[in-house]
Amino acid sequence: MALREADHAGSWYSDNGPQLAQQLDQWLSKPSSDLPLPGARVVISPHAGYAYSGPAAGYAYKALDLSQAKRIFILHPSHHHHLSTAALPVVQGYLTPLSSEPLPLDLDLLSQLSSVTAMTSQNRQFRFTTMSKEVDEAEHSCEMQLPYLHRLLQKLYPEQPASSYPPLVPIMIGGTSPATEKALGQILAPYIADSTNVFVISSDFCHWGSRFGYTYYVPNAPSPAVDPDSLPNGLTNPSSDGPLHAQTSISKGISLRSSKDVSNGGPQIHDSIAHVDRACMCAIATGSHDAFLSILQGTGNTVCGRHPIGVFLAGVEELEKSAETEAAAEDLKRRFRFMRYERSSDVKSVRDSSVSYVSAFAVL
Repeated sequence: MALREADHAGSWYSDNGPQLAQQLDQWLSKPSSDLPLPGARVVISPHAGYAYSGPAAGYAYKALDLSQAKRIFILHPSHHHHLSTAALPVVQGYLTPLSSEPLPLDLDLLSQLSSVTAMTSQNRQFRFTTMSKEVDEAEHSCEMQLPYLHRLLQKLYPEQPASSYPPLVPIMIGGTSPATEKALGQILAPYIADSTNVFVISSDFCHWGSRFGYTYYVPNAPSPAVDPDSLPNGLTNPSSDGPLHAQTSISKGISLRSSKDVSNGGPQIHDSIAHVDRACMCAIATGSHDAFLSILQGTGNTVCGRHPIGVFLAGVEELEKSAETEAAAEDLKRRFRFMRYERSSDVKSVRDSSVSYVSAFAVL
């Protein structure tokens, strides 16, 4: 059996099973004990090394309802492999340090998806490709979700072997065009509608700094930044609480070349980063694929999982075209609710850098 090795264990996270389990349990214990909400079948989770994003990811996974799961989709980006469509794995299982038994893949569904074709609005044919074992192992954005999923399944099915767990459906989504995202969303829409399917969307948010080629700065961003505990569609501050959560557009910014470009009395760079990230969260929280594309185009925000997020939003929009679901429910059903926002550091100089981490869920 061809298995995907835990290639980043020992560097990005612990390769010691008991130690890793203890870390995950600790992070999962931090969020509210009222979670998950029933039917919370999709999360957005970060994928940096656990020293940076492990605690934030705990909020996403504490919110994930696996109680009815029969299958788990992982939609993740490609950081190293050039890809303009989407790719499926060729291995039969994924290993983690938590067990010698691999997490199973849904080989039947993966085989079905490999033969699916769809036409984009530009009359181009879309079909899945495959990623080699080497490409799969080199990509960290899927792997960083696996220990959390494995740990939750261990706790949910303590007496069962890993082979009996709900199988995974990993999909690597490349630099897709808006039309391709909509076509892929149409393919996934029936699976999103199925209450036994769970989705994990792997994404970090803003990568700021010259090393990322992104130094965007909004001179009139609020400073200090808006309270990070007051997030779009949040559990304690839902979208109806005020206009901050509806802020899907912001004033034009500039690319900083020097810290001297930050005017006296202007916002700190990290406040501007939070402002841009919030606008992206707000756009996602509306459920509008086009609103998300618009804010990305306007700010250039380096959300590395923008294409997986876009595909999922397009899939939900496809569902809501039907008469039964065309109106968005007042209880925020099918709308992402943001729980946690963190950054690796607070940027104060153009020489600094940071990566942002977000955790969110939606009840489908």
